[in-house]
Amino acid sequence: RQQKWKSSVATQAKMPPCDFVPGKYKSYPYERMQKIREQYIVPSLRMYYNKPLLLYQGHMQWLFDYEGRRYLDLFAGIVTVSVGHCHPKVTMATQEQLARLWHTTNIYMHPSIHEYAEKLTSLLPDPLKVVYLTNSGSEANDLAMFMARLHTRNFDIISLRGAYHGGSPYTLGLTSLGPYKHGVANGFGCTTTMLPDVFRGPWGGSRCRDSPVQTVRKCSCPEGACNAKDQYIEQFKDTLNTSVPKTVAGFIAEPIQGVNGAVQYPRNFLKEAYRLIRERGGVCISDEVQTGFGRTGSHFWGFQTHDVLPDIVTLAKGIGNGFPMAAVVTTKEIAASLAQNLHFNTFGGSPLACVVGTAVLDVRRTEDGLQKNSEEVGTYMLLELAKLRDEFEIVGDVRGKGLMIGVEMVTDKESRRPLPAEEIGQIWEDCKDMGVLIGRGGLYNQTFRIKPPMCITKKDVDFAVEVFHTALQRHMERAA
Repeated sequence: RQQKWKSSVATQAKMPPCDFVPGKYKSYPYERMQKIREQYIVPSLRMYYNKPLLLYQGHMQWLFDYEGRRYLDLFAGIVTVSVGHCHPKVTMATQEQLARLWHTTNIYMHPSIHEYAEKLTSLLPDPLKVVYLTNSGSEANDLAMFMARLHTRNFDIISLRGAYHGGSPYTLGLTSLGPYKHGVANGFGCTTTMLPDVFRGPWGGSRCRDSPVQTVRKCSCPEGACNAKDQYIEQFKDTLNTSVPKTVAGFIAEPIQGVNGAVQYPRNFLKEAYRLIRERGGVCISDEVQTGFGRTGSHFWGFQTHDVLPDIVTLAKGIGNGFPMAAVVTTKEIAASLAQNLHFNTFGGSPLACVVGTAVLDVRRTEDGLQKNSEEVGTYMLLELAKLRDEFEIVGDVRGKGLMIGVEMVTDKESRRPLPAEEIGQIWEDCKDMGVLIGRGGLYNQTFRIKPPMCITKKDVDFAVEVFHTALQRHMERAA
C-alpha cells in the first residue's frame, strides 16, 4: 500500500494570539453533517477542501471549527466580511433592531431605510444620489442592466471577458467565465470584449497597473504612455464596430475583476472605454460588489481609482458584512426610467438590513480606520508576496490594490501556463492545514484570491506569508 507522502519541510510560522474564546460546539457530529449535505443540499453548492471545514464561530479575522481550531480567514466569506466576523458594534445594532422590528416592506416608512439611504449616498459623488436596495449582487446587477435598457431605450450591453456579474439568467449573459455557464439560452443582447489583462493577455508590461506590484513582463512604453492600454482600446473599438448596433445600452466592468483572480487593467483603460460607450448613447456601470467600501485602500470606491464617474454603481457583499444586502445607486434621471411602471422588491431595504448597513458604514468610516488599514496592510502584504514571486518560478504574478490581492500560479514564468489544478490544490490544502484559509479563482482556477476582513494586521500577514512560503517549499520538494 502506498505510504502517505510526508514533507521534511516544517513551518516556522506561529499564529498570532487571539484573546477570543469560542463557545462549545453543540450541534450534530461531523459525520452526520456530511450525510445531510449529501442527501438534502443541492450538489451544485460545492465545498472547499478534501475534508470540508465545519465552521462554528467567527471573531473579526478569525474562524473556529467545530473542534475549536482557529483559522486566519483570508477570503472573508468570498470578499463579504468587511469589518470582521461578528464585529461587536454591528452585532449590537443588529440585536437591538431584531428586538424592535424585523420587517414591514418598503411600502411604509421606517427610520432605518431613510437614515441608510442618506448616509450611503453621501459617500458617492454627484449625481449618484438615488438608491434602490436589493438582497444580492446578482439582483443588483440584474436591475442595473434593466435600468440601462429602460433609460437608453437600447438593448446591447458589453462586458469584459473573465467578468463575474452574477448567476441569474439575466446576469449570466454578462458573466464570462466558462465554469459558470450552463447549457441554456442566455446572453441575448450581451457581448463580451477582450479582457485587458496585462499578465495573461497579448499586451502588458511592468508599468501598466495601479498596484504596488507590477507584472514581470518587460515594458518598452515611453514615459507617460501605455502601449498595452492603446492596443486593448483598439480591441474595444473593434467590438463596438463589429458586434453591436450603432447605439448601445451600456458597459459594465468591475474596477478590479474579483472571481477571475484580482485582474487589473492598464491605467486609463476604463476612462477611454467609458468615453467610447457614451459616444454610442450607453451608460457606464461600475460593479463594486467586491471593490467597494474602502477595500482598495486608496479610495472608498473602486471606480475612483480609475478617475471615472459611472452612471450606475452596484454594491453588495461587504455592504452588509455577511448580511444579505445589496444596492444600486444611480442618477435621478436613470431612476426615473424605472418609475414608469411598478418595480418592487419585498425584502430590499428591510429595517434589519438597513440597520446592519448603517452599522457597517459607521464602523468603516469613523471608528476603526479600515480603509487606511486596507491600504497599509494590503500594500505590505503585496510587497511580501512579491518576494515569494521572485523566489519561486511557479508564482507567476502577484497583483492587486489594498486588500484585494491575486497570486497567479504557473508552471513557469516564461510560458505562463497555469499550474495544474492538482498541484495548486495541494498548496491550498497545506495552507489550510497550517491555519490559513485562501480563496481560488481565475479561468483555470489557477489564482489564489486573498481578500480578508479589512481588520487584519501586519502580524497576521507575516504569519500568512510564512505559511504560504512553507506550502510552496513543500510543493517544490514534492516536485523534486
